[in-house]
Amino acid sequence: MVKIGNIVLRDQPLILAPMEDITDPSFRYICKQFGADLMYTEFISSDGLIRDGRKSMRKLDIFDYERPIGIQLYGHLIDSMVEAVQIAERSNPDFIDINFGCPVKKIADRGAGAGMFRDMSQMVKMTEAIVKATKLPVTVKTRLGWDDEKKNIVEVTERLQDAGIKSIAIHGRTRSQLYKGRADWTLIGEVKNNPRITIPVIGNGDVDSPQTASEMFRKYGVDGIMIGRATVGRPWIFKEIRYFLETGKKLPPLTINDIVDLAKVHFKKSVECKGEPRGVYEMRRHFSNYFRGLPHFKETRIRLLTILDVNEITGILDEISEKYGGLEM
Repeated sequence: MVKIGNIVLRDQPLILAPMEDITDPSFRYICKQFGADLMYTEFISSDGLIRDGRKSMRKLDIFDYERPIGIQLYGHLIDSMVEAVQIAERSNPDFIDINFGCPVKKIADRGAGAGMFRDMSQMVKMTEAIVKATKLPVTVKTRLGWDDEKKNIVEVTERLQDAGIKSIAIHGRTRSQLYKGRADWTLIGEVKNNPRITIPVIGNGDVDSPQTASEMFRKYGVDGIMIGRATVGRPWIFKEIRYFLETGKKLPPLTINDIVDLAKVHFKKSVECKGEPRGVYEMRRHFSNYFRGLPHFKETRIRLLTILDVNEITGILDEISEKYGGLEM
């Protein structure tokens, strides 16, 4: 088993990465059905919470069926982050996660997210302050470093562990890489195999198949694997990976009928959580990804991405099922 503070997970847990505008409650619901062991909210601005910003406050919505789930926060000011933690605690999450990994320029240039790599002392002070401010386990999601010249994740992990965090998730790229190139897991492995490190180490980056996940567990010994972009349009990847880890075999592929049924559940949940028309708008990216690669699909895709009526969209999904039937994806 893997322990993160008082949270107990099974061996080799599979974790849904927090992704802005993706990992909302409706998507988390779907991923949980397919076996995600641990999940996070989308990342939330500490300044937004303090100002009672509507978008930030909405992201605090969590549900019992999602547990264990953490609220992920980012910011560049220690006092603001501590206050945001106290607000986040009211939603009763299982843990608080600090985002020290977001590479987006407007965030990193302010010293938040991956921008914290430019000031390790501030990173450590902020972590210590947050750990002291809450009784919940505190975790961190981060990267290898700022750039190729400063991949200091081994030292960073040691210092954050000393500051009191209960686990660390490491994306195998630097801030400068953004999402380009291949993720480098060698330093993630170094962190995991560092005798100074006793907290769980979670690896993240380019895990897009059951075979890749199995190899990362075997080769680098990580305690868990976090999956991000590969879940978009394919949330059943959690089930595929778990089956492969347990049996060494591949699950049969889903059919279009299966995916249509899934899309209907996701769509219903999106509208239930966000209402109309917002729940319809925010489902569009998922429709595009669920049916990516279908032949002669352009006209149907345009209809899915322009119509607002819930019943009409459901009808289009039925048409997809009738047209493509048992085609495997």
